[in-house]
Formats: sequence, structure tokens, C-alpha cells
Amino acid sequence: MLSSNSFTLVDPLSGNLAFKLSHFDNHGHFDHVQRLNYYSLIWIQKGKGTVRADFAEHEFFDQHLFAFAPYQPFLIQTKEIFEGTVLHFHPDFFCIHKHQQEVACNGVLFNNIYNPPFVTVDESSHGTFEMLIDQIKAEMQNDALAQYELLVSYLKIFLITASRLKTKQQSLETVKVPEGKEPFVLQNLKNYIELHFKKKHSASEYADLLNMTPKALAKITKTHFNKTLTDLISERIIIEAKRELYLTNKSVKEIAYELGYDDEHYFSRFFKNNAEVSPQLYRETVGSARAMAQ
Repeated sequence: MLSSNSFTLVDPLSGNLAFKLSHFDNHGHFDHVQRLNYYSLIWIQKGKGTVRADFAEHEFFDQHLFAFAPYQPFLIQTKEIFEGTVLHFHPDFFCIHKHQQEVACNGVLFNNIYNPPFVTVDESSHGTFEMLIDQIKAEMQNDALAQYELLVSYLKIFLITASRLKTKQQSLETVKVPEGKEPFVLQNLKNYIELHFKKKHSASEYADLLNMTPKALAKITKTHFNKTLTDLISERIIIEAKRELYLTNKSVKEIAYELGYDDEHYFSRFFKNNAEVSPQLYRETVGSARAMAQ
């Protein structure tokens, strides 16, 4: 425990942050690019501004909850009153990949390349989050039996609530999009990226699959996702690479080959250009294949 507004658990083996709850009342924590080696849930209760995450920029207002994965770059800019709560947790404390069936937040809250990295907190979820934060705060001041298990339970409920909310809001946004060629093309594009990202790495290959010109597809992609098609493909490859680095004992060379790269060094440069760290450093700081030993 650092102060009345900040509560931290440290991994006794590594000495690194395991879980942290803190409150903020200014933007000083986020006014420079963040590349953290743990997950971050940032609930902005008062404030408005812009957030730059990965390749896109988004506006935000009161009651937005941001979700960022390890080493996902983000920068929050605001000139207004800025207050809220942050939950940080390391993958060794709780790994969303290993617990996907329980919380189903991977691809929804985190690692969602097609939607902004936030959800709007409604009145019902607001009450749930407030209650959970109070319980987490109380538990982190009470170093008692099964503290880890109880904190993970609260975190799971928080993640499930946020994931359900985002799924609901994404469904409503889909209904608002007028029917026509573009939504149909976009759904096909998502399907093709998921099927072929390990082998097809260029935008032109997906344009060919959709029987479109690269220029036409680029315009649609930029309009609907606020990203280029190359950005989407790269993000999907990096997400899979990170998952393999954390969950398996495969060498970087093996992972590179499975993702369609014959040259391990080229893949490592590609990974570092997009993730800001080398594959080996990512594995060492986010978690080194611990799933195989558990």
C-alpha cells in the first residue's frame, strides 16, 4: 500500500507489480506515451479529451473505460478536469488468454483490432464497478488468507461486466450501420484476416480475395476502422505472436515460421517495430511460458 489513493501488490518472486488499484485527479500519469508490461483498465469518471492508441485517435468523455494490453502504446490528452480509477494487473497475476473461457474478454475488451479500446459505462455498470473497487480496496488493506483468490474473483467480475457491456454496445453500433455493400465487405474482410493472417501479410492480397481494388478497400477500411488495412493485419499478427510468446515454450524462430516468416530476424524487427520491444524481452517481462509449468 503506497497511499490512501494507491494500493499495490508486488510479486514476491520477481519484485514487479502484480496488481494495483489507484485513483487519479489529473492527466499527469498519461500525458506521455505509455508502454506498460501489464494490463490496464482506466475508468475516466470525469473528463474529456483524446486518446491515441496503436494507430488510431479517439475522442472520449465522462464515464469511459479504457482497456489496454501489455505493451500496447497509448497517450491520453485532456485540458479539462480529469478524475478516475485505474486497475493494473500483470499476466502472471491473471492471464486473460489462460482464462478466456471464464471471462471472454480477449478480443472484446483487449486485443480488439476493429473497435476503439474503450466502453461507455452505463448506470448499472457504474454501480457494479464502484462496489467492486470498494471491495478490492478493502481486501488490499487486509493481508489475510486467500487474498489472491478473492482479488482475482473481483477482477473477473469487473472484466465480465465490462466485456458484456462492450459486446452489447458493439451490437447496437452494428444495427445503426445502414445495410449495403460496405458492412458486408467489412465482415468478409474480418473473416479473411482471421483465416489468412498467418500467410497473407499484404493489403493487396485481401483486396484480391474481396474482388476489390486496393484503393477502394483502403478507403472503406479507413472510414470504418480509422486504420489502414496494413495496420489491421499487423496488429492481428502481433496479437498472435504475443499470445504464443506468453503461453508456449516455442522459440522465436518457431513462432515466426508459424506466422509466415521464414526469416526470424525480419520477424523480430517487425515485432519490435510494432510492439516497441523485442520478442525475447516481451517474453521475459510479460511472462516466460509459465502456462507450461502450471
